[in-house]
Amino acid sequence: MRFYNDPLFRIGGHYVTAAGVVAFVVFFAVGLILARVFQSDHFRRLLTRLKLGKSFASIVPAILSLAALVFFTVTAVNAGGIPLAWNRPLPAISLTLVQLFLLIALLLAVFWLSARTKTFLFNRLLVNSGLDRSLQYAISQIVSNVVLVAGVFIVLDNAGIHLGTLTVFAGAVGVGVGFGLQNIASNFISGLVILAERPITIGDRVEVAGVTGQVQQIRARSTVIITNDNIAMIVPNTKFIDSPVKNWTYGDPRVRFRLPIGVAYDADLEQVRRVMIEIARANKHVLKEPAPNVYLNAFGESSIQLELVVWSDEMSNRPSSFRSDLNFAMAGKFKELGIEIPNPQRDLHFRGGPVHVQMASPANDDGRARSGGGVVEQNSTAA
Repeated sequence: MRFYNDPLFRIGGHYVTAAGVVAFVVFFAVGLILARVFQSDHFRRLLTRLKLGKSFASIVPAILSLAALVFFTVTAVNAGGIPLAWNRPLPAISLTLVQLFLLIALLLAVFWLSARTKTFLFNRLLVNSGLDRSLQYAISQIVSNVVLVAGVFIVLDNAGIHLGTLTVFAGAVGVGVGFGLQNIASNFISGLVILAERPITIGDRVEVAGVTGQVQQIRARSTVIITNDNIAMIVPNTKFIDSPVKNWTYGDPRVRFRLPIGVAYDADLEQVRRVMIEIARANKHVLKEPAPNVYLNAFGESSIQLELVVWSDEMSNRPSSFRSDLNFAMAGKFKELGIEIPNPQRDLHFRGGPVHVQMASPANDDGRARSGGGVVEQNSTAA
């Protein structure tokens, strides 16, 4: 036992014993284990079950892991025989270790309060207010951001980190940091503008910067859009301010769909028009009012170009599927009624002399094609 208490080496005027080394290893190992536990999937799922909010649940494991590592590292150093006073100010800052951990705890409390404020406003207080649901979300998000910013300022001020003392530091590094934070600040302000003006809201189908999908979440820096392939696209908020945005459901959810189709010149256009309208009315997603209609757009080289126009208030999220269903229905009905959808055709004119044409006939039973000959006479003056 005396061996464990005998000095092994000296660090900073303090002797370290074998028992101190063992104690250091034990406490440091405990810190590492706790840090791993806080980063584990089980702990993250526990935070998710507590409904603390996605942002809060994502930042808590990292902060707790770091705090556990620092706490047990300091404890290990003390147990190893090198005293580190918990109430002694740390170098370069006026905070002690106790105050530092208290500051971390208060900041976590502020993040939690901000998340709970948003949830309480959106799911309870404003749910029966009569306001539009998207406006309720905007109010909840703005109030949550205000609580977060105000809470951080109050905690820092009470911890002795006065914002006025940061003026010199901000002036010294503000230019360099400003360029790095320019996009972040711009996206944050754009997020506030989006929440205030509401050009897009939760559930809208939008097209912006080459991304098409449904708005799932409007965050402080970015907006989450879910595509029809169930892929989450994170779009910076500035894209909704400085780029054209196509909002399929802004104000009025009704959307007009245009489906072009060509028919042969010998087709009965009235019959074709009647069939196309019947197909549109038979689709449960097509609105009765405005009523579906058919337009004759142009006389093409090989077909008459028609266009079916229908309205829907629920298929803007699945436009390709909606168009496909109507096109399949028209193709099947046209085939049943013998209405031809022609391929491109060309009329050939020969300037003179007879032209011999050999046409392939349907195959015989043995699989060989029967052939027949023919002569096409062409006037030499034809154009």
